[in-house]
Amino acid sequence: MEKPNIVLIMTDEMRWDCLSGVGHPDVKTPHIDTLIARGTLFTNAYTACPSCVPARAALFTGLAPKNHGRVGYQDRVRWNYKTTLAGELSKASYYTQCVGKMHVHPIRNTLGFHNVDLHDGYLHNYRYVNGSYSDNQNYVDDYFYWLKNEKGVETDIIDSGLDCNSWVARPWIYEEKYHPTNWVTSRCVDFLRRRDRDKPFFLMASYVRPHAPYDAPSVYFDMYKDKELAPPVYGDWNDVEDLKENCLIMNSSTGPIDKELIRQQQVGYYACITHLDHQIGRLIQSLVEHEVYNNTIVIFTSDHGELLSDHCLTRKIKPYQGSVKIPMIIKTPENKRGVNDNIVELRDILPTVLGFAGADIPENIDGVSLMQEDNHREYLHGEHSGGKHSNHYIVTKLDKFCWYSKSGKEEYFDLSTDPMECHDGIHDDCYKERISILRGYLIKELDGREEGYSDGKQLIAGQRAVNCLSFIL
Repeated sequence: MEKPNIVLIMTDEMRWDCLSGVGHPDVKTPHIDTLIARGTLFTNAYTACPSCVPARAALFTGLAPKNHGRVGYQDRVRWNYKTTLAGELSKASYYTQCVGKMHVHPIRNTLGFHNVDLHDGYLHNYRYVNGSYSDNQNYVDDYFYWLKNEKGVETDIIDSGLDCNSWVARPWIYEEKYHPTNWVTSRCVDFLRRRDRDKPFFLMASYVRPHAPYDAPSVYFDMYKDKELAPPVYGDWNDVEDLKENCLIMNSSTGPIDKELIRQQQVGYYACITHLDHQIGRLIQSLVEHEVYNNTIVIFTSDHGELLSDHCLTRKIKPYQGSVKIPMIIKTPENKRGVNDNIVELRDILPTVLGFAGADIPENIDGVSLMQEDNHREYLHGEHSGGKHSNHYIVTKLDKFCWYSKSGKEEYFDLSTDPMECHDGIHDDCYKERISILRGYLIKELDGREEGYSDGKQLIAGQRAVNCLSFIL
């Protein structure tokens, strides 16, 4: 039996709800909606560690954060994993190609792929002038190298004045074909031209957008700039004082307080998503033209979300839905349609893909195939280190318990009645028993961890948080 080709479309910082196919009132995503209409939509998909590096570690290894070791964001820590997604597929006779973002170290680590056309976005740590030339992005990042060849040595993606973590938005200043979103698609299309046709292929199309900078071509800004957009969501627990203190900082974790700047942030973010959607459509059309679409499995997901000024917050790492809940769609050649409400996570992609490939699934992984009917988690433990914001969460289909490990602050959200987390029920009598159960799950999950967060009986606040566990340093 002929093995299927597999295309994994990975976005960066895309919220689960920013798809017209799941009912978003403003964003339009016709090509991704088509995948929903012809595939399976996972409505409870999460990232267990919501920032770029640890989320990708889960994807590439099939492991939970405590086992891949990256429990926060930290650059320049080597990736030395025995089992990787591309490595296992290569063993199974697949030709493996990644185009776009890897975000690993060393920066040109292929992590088992036969080839990588690299664009990691703007990474501060790999741009500093006193760093090694051999891992400076201007030299080793294929998109930057190409852009400077095309447009001149002084050309850069920051020519527009936008920061890669900022909520400031403005249109792309060069021709659309030079945008990194277009470049990833172009390199994917070129891969289809030059692939070994005697082998099934695994292609990872790894886009940096809609991660900031919000710089889609102007035609996409025009789609949203005059629309009346739904405002961000606010709750009874939001830290308005923190917002007032940090709202003027262009890349703050609170976002702006100015309503027009919030609107511009939304316009820029939505513009990046529709631009991305159209380029995904271009990639899928190329699969059709190369006559491989009917034997290709397409998986669509993101590494984490974006708070987008919900709850006076922006960016990620926090345990709230805008940050930790992600889109997840699988379209098979059979166009098997459906909705799956199981709790799933990025670690599940590795065994899912290996299952599609007919490859052996390693015993040491934590993920479970998304296509396995008995894939029923009672809950998921998520976390992210980050100073005073270091947090852990337990999420189920119905509710969520959050714990900030520095302060000991707890929060509880009844997602069954309050899916956007507008009310913190941590002190409500009606939830006390349920909170105790979820807290117990977290105590069990953290028992024995090197940070000392739990003694098996209670949570212990004030411990030193680390971004990487000692066994990978």
